[in-house]
Amino acid sequence: MKSVGQLGEDGLIARICGDLGEAAHVIVGPGDDCAAVGTGEELVLLKTDAVVAGVHFLSDEKSTRVGWKAVARVLSDFAAMGGEPGELLITLALAPEVSVDWVDGLYRGMNSCLKQHGGVIVGGETTSLPEGTPTMVSVAGKGRVARANLVTRSGGRPGDDIYVTGRLGGSIHGKHLDFTPRLREAAWLVNNSRITAMMDLSDGLAKDLPRLAQMSGVGFELNRDSLPRSEGSTLAQAIDDGEDYELLFTSSDDLKPAWDQKFPELEITRIGTLIEGAGDSIEGGWDHFQQ
Repeated sequence: MKSVGQLGEDGLIARICGDLGEAAHVIVGPGDDCAAVGTGEELVLLKTDAVVAGVHFLSDEKSTRVGWKAVARVLSDFAAMGGEPGELLITLALAPEVSVDWVDGLYRGMNSCLKQHGGVIVGGETTSLPEGTPTMVSVAGKGRVARANLVTRSGGRPGDDIYVTGRLGGSIHGKHLDFTPRLREAAWLVNNSRITAMMDLSDGLAKDLPRLAQMSGVGFELNRDSLPRSEGSTLAQAIDDGEDYELLFTSSDDLKPAWDQKFPELEITRIGTLIEGAGDSIEGGWDHFQQ
């Protein structure tokens, strides 16, 4: 019998989603950064995400940083759809030896992130784990987006330029715990330019760019020499590391002049082009079941 490790994350998700039902009010279903549902001019975004000790953070990491990361990941996905955060539910799975101080710090970190970027915790769930089991924090969130501003992974077209915000690589040095979800920047993009496809970079450019291209039904040409790298990161790390939480998006507009004027503290870089046909291929990135 095949294991999930043999199947891989993308294969497992495809298998799970194969028999899911459909509904008229579901505008975007499984496979994108969020689901989008609704019938009016404002849509609801739905997202859930989890962080696990030993996978997404070290067991001795400050819990304030873990809390920040746990909710910022969900906010980053709202940004990738052109939306804004709303209400969040938190599920804690804890072994009995976890200190109350650790939990207090976790919520300080979550609330600090939400105070800066929007959103509010409205409830959740706690459950126990056997002694010695790694802690798990799951965040389920509801956001919102104007129907006219909704951006998915599937709208890219041949000839569109491929852009990224910020710099890539080096997440292992700690930026994956302190990153800024690009809500402000995404809101500006969807209101001031023609963005055809967008997602956040969580599993690495090597995983996420092919996903965007596949969902858009196109190929891509990647200019590796143009990739913006974090200080001390190699080209391979910029492609492969993951947990950058920058925006990856496509457009036929020349975005850089207006962007540089609006966001002088944060660069965008054109890193390639969407094309007809297969185009380039890149290997690597993060897969939860094949490490």
